[in-house]
Amino acid sequence: MTKNLDQFGLKSIANSYDLFFIDIWGVIHNGINLHSNSIEVLENLSKLNKKFVLLTNAPRPNDTVVKFLKKMGFNKFYENVFTSGEAALKYLIKDLKKEKFFHIGPQRDFDLFRSFEKSKVSNIKNADYLLCTGLFDEHSDNLDYYKNLFIDHINKKMICTNPDLIVDRGNEREYCAGSLAKIFEEIKGDVIYFGKPYPPVYNLSIDTKNKKILCIGDNLNTDIKGANIQNYDSLLITSGIHKQEILQYKLINLIKKYKVKIDYFQTDLKW
Repeated sequence: MTKNLDQFGLKSIANSYDLFFIDIWGVIHNGINLHSNSIEVLENLSKLNKKFVLLTNAPRPNDTVVKFLKKMGFNKFYENVFTSGEAALKYLIKDLKKEKFFHIGPQRDFDLFRSFEKSKVSNIKNADYLLCTGLFDEHSDNLDYYKNLFIDHINKKMICTNPDLIVDRGNEREYCAGSLAKIFEEIKGDVIYFGKPYPPVYNLSIDTKNKKILCIGDNLNTDIKGANIQNYDSLLITSGIHKQEILQYKLINLIKKYKVKIDYFQTDLKW
């Protein structure tokens, strides 16, 4: 049975867990501002000597996300940040560094492939694989553009560095790389994903052996489904990406729709 922690706070269950995977976008901040109650949670977990990973489906290396957090006023726990981009980077450098790639995403994501930028090609026809970090700035809301772009290149492998379908930046909703990967799969293309809900990102970020684990996040498709796949407990933050769906359909119906199990939920992450 799913338990509401709004009245009791995370402190009511914190001692039951050894390790916490905590989402960043949607839990720690909304893309524009930090959530002060979430920062308080991190400080209290630290005081209890609890291990936690700030695990995010950001298509950037760890240090880039840390710089973004610093600009928001986040001034501690940098070493706890781990991104899907960092996980992808380890794979790309090890297995595909010498292969030619076509980058699908905004120019600002270049730091992901800075160390092998010479392998980047400007024409998709010349690429050995597709590296998808997001949408082009000039085609940020037209998914049909990408279907037309991909249709003659489904023989190439796509590396998706952010499995999220959408994200909310303040009150604005944006497509993420996962939406393009889904289109690629629908036209029979092959995608390798890095990030939640796929298992490698958890084990790459920290040693999970013999630990009682709680995953905290606002996304049923990634945070919660990832917890389910790993057989970890989960806490859904209901003021995030599914806020409107929850208001319209009720949480119990969304659990059935998304075929997930939720152990706890809170409106916002609070101690």
